[in-house]
Amino acid sequence: MNGGRETLWLQIANKCPNCDLSDAKLSSAYLVNADLSGANLSGANLSSASLTNANLSRTNLSDANLSGASLSYLPFFGKSANLSGAYLIRTNLSGANLSGVNFSSARLNNARLGGATLDANLEGADLSGADLRGAYQGGANLKGANLKGADLRGANLHDANLSGANLSGANLSGANLTHTYIQGAIGLKK
Repeated sequence: MNGGRETLWLQIANKCPNCDLSDAKLSSAYLVNADLSGANLSGANLSSASLTNANLSRTNLSDANLSGASLSYLPFFGKSANLSGAYLIRTNLSGANLSGVNFSSARLNNARLGGATLDANLEGADLSGADLRGAYQGGANLKGANLKGADLRGANLHDANLSGANLSGANLSGANLTHTYIQGAIGLKK
């Protein structure tokens, strides 16, 4: 981490755009409405943090631990937000706009993504047991993703890539699979 000055400023003002908070220990931090745009939070521990309505556009959260965090109703992460390899286990992302975010190889086990806009890169991501009810995933890249036991009721997967994805035990009732690429998907009933 690049010194403690940024962490202190973040705690006082809830603003730290473009700052280096890599490997920071911010578990259970209250960062509601915080401005972390362009910040480097790679490897940071944000487990159980509250980031509701925070500005995380262009933020690097690669390999960060966001398990149990609340990131609901984020207005926009931004196309260059990076959450590759991040831990988002049991994280609340309900209603968040996650368009264009890189979630490749991220762990989203049992995450709550109901009503989220998730036309993002989720290649190789683990979404087992995730709640994706009513999520918009049109055009999402879910190639090789693990969706075992995920709840996709009413989800819009129009034009999504589910090639090689594991859909064993997933609930797809009412899901829109129009033009969805599913070659090699596991667990789909024909």
